[in-house]
Amino acid sequence: MWQPEIEAMGRDALRYLQEDRFRQVWAHIWDDAPVQRGLLRDAGAERGDAPSLDGISKLPFTDKKAFTEHYPFGLFAVPREKVIRLHSTSGTTNKPSMGGYTVSDMQNWKDLIARICAAAGVTGGDTAQVAFGYGMFTGGFGLHQGLEQMGVTILPMSSGQTEKQLMMMRDIGPTVLVSTPSYALYLSEAVREAGIKGEIKLRVGLFGGEGHTPEMAAKIEENLGITATSNYGLCELGGPGLSGECLERKGLHIAEDHYYCEIIDSETGEVLPEGETGELVVTSLTREALPLIRYRTKDITRLTYEPCACGRTHARMAPVIGRSDDMLIIRGVNVFPSQIESVLIRQEHIGPHYMLVVRREGVTDTLEVQVELVDGSVLESFPMLEQIQGSIREQIRNILGLTVKVTLVAPQSVERFMGKARRVKDERGK
Repeated sequence: MWQPEIEAMGRDALRYLQEDRFRQVWAHIWDDAPVQRGLLRDAGAERGDAPSLDGISKLPFTDKKAFTEHYPFGLFAVPREKVIRLHSTSGTTNKPSMGGYTVSDMQNWKDLIARICAAAGVTGGDTAQVAFGYGMFTGGFGLHQGLEQMGVTILPMSSGQTEKQLMMMRDIGPTVLVSTPSYALYLSEAVREAGIKGEIKLRVGLFGGEGHTPEMAAKIEENLGITATSNYGLCELGGPGLSGECLERKGLHIAEDHYYCEIIDSETGEVLPEGETGELVVTSLTREALPLIRYRTKDITRLTYEPCACGRTHARMAPVIGRSDDMLIIRGVNVFPSQIESVLIRQEHIGPHYMLVVRREGVTDTLEVQVELVDGSVLESFPMLEQIQGSIREQIRNILGLTVKVTLVAPQSVERFMGKARRVKDERGK
């Protein structure tokens, strides 16, 4: 453990620490954050009404809309001269969410990254190939600085340049790969095709920036000979480090001394009990530049507070299965891409790359699953094509109760992604 006195803290002591830090966040917002203060006042709260965490469900949510409406710096709670780093989301559909960091925020971030890396088995003697994109995205610099704090040697490759990535794996011998899971899968296929698995020394994968299924993780592990671990975070909440897997891989340990988490019903906003699946809501407990109360992540997961065999006592979140705003509703059925991915990646003759195409025929929505064949010669065998398509359709119908169209396409014809993968193409507006 990087900080065992905190990561293995007793639950009662941890709760006391959370309550104390929440009171400090409450005072900081009322004194220094006019936008968040206004949201609380609109909900009928006053400065002297600081609730305990047991009563936090009575407070209003914060969401991405607040970042858009107050772009770029309206949510900040410190003067600009105290902000030493800026990061942001991609802003592909609207203005990006802007995140800021003070000196204290940066040190906390480094420690949080070091925690998740240590939990995954990384040590100071490792060399990490960082294949996250560098820039406004929090992943590249976030993992870089936390690993560096541990004494890890960094290869700041960024994403892309796949041939050079493979060259560095052979020549430098990194032991840790940092990337999105979709790019790790792409690299793992390149390693397999180049026949160099025996020449590389990778042993740990630190994957974040997007969700992935256990089946995808298993495929990456098979191709690269590594242990694949997940980590999680959002720019609005400081980036990666909010949670990460230990080597038990039975959920992602949440840094509860820095974040208080709830699970809610996305439609009603009602807080759900432990173990139930819903939308993750997070309150930051230590951030100076950008404190947030009850931020709606839109990510679907569940929480457990059961002790972990690794000795860490903090709550764990299940891997994110999708986003409430990315969920497809097809003929009344809720569909997450991860559910279909888990079917596809177990099939013979097909690769792990796919695209879900949603269309509207009359008043009915339809779903087409386009998936790539490993061997293009299969396209010449109609009976085999029918068999593969039928098997995929049947398994999806068994899981979702929904009949979909399955289209098998030639190898290398589905778009690859160096960063976050985009798996859904919505053509209903065309």
